Amino acid sequence: MLRVGELVRHRLADLLARGDIHDDTLAGAVVTIPEVRMSPDLKLATVYVMPLGGNDVAPVLTALRRNQKFIRGEVARALNLKFAPEIRFREDESFEEATRIDRLLDSDRVKRDVRGEDDVKGDE
Repeated sequence: MLRVGELVRHRLADLLARGDIHDDTLAGAVVTIPEVRMSPDLKLATVYVMPLGGNDVAPVLTALRRNQKFIRGEVARALNLKFAPEIRFREDESFEEATRIDRLLDSDRVKRDVRGEDDVKGDE
């Protein structure tokens, strides 16, 4: 599943980088594909996407969904699988989660707790 997911991710990245998907919205956006998750039977690929800078996610997702049949055909041709996986596009939220964790780690409460641990270690 991981190997096929990576192959799908690379093919999608190539399609977007080369401009093979003829769509004005996608032509004007730099799109990152950090992850593709495959179902156990390899019939469904969930593609997580994020435009550079995290702006205009909805129009990019709409454009990708509008070109879903073309993308599925190109992926199927490139991978030579028994079944062409159905492709679903989702917003990648891992960047938001990382930002939230960074904010928590920078909070005064966490810094105070970390300093408290250091003081205890120094007394031993």
